[in-house]
Amino acid sequence: MSKPRLIRLAEVLERTGYTRSTWYRVMQRDPLFPQPVKLSKRCIGFREADIDALIERLSSQPD
Repeated sequence: MSKPRLIRLAEVLERTGYTRSTWYRVMQRDPLFPQPVKLSKRCIGFREADIDALIERLSSQPD
């Protein structure tokens, strides 16, 4: 089993295609959206597994 990995917002945005402002807006509105993990006073990360699950969920939704 691989070790859980935290990724920074820049990588999240690159992988999902969201802009920073859209990411934060949707994160506040959608309770199923991945929530940040506080790494330090001014630094957050996201669980890679949560981001992978989000991408899977979004790609399986009908257009």
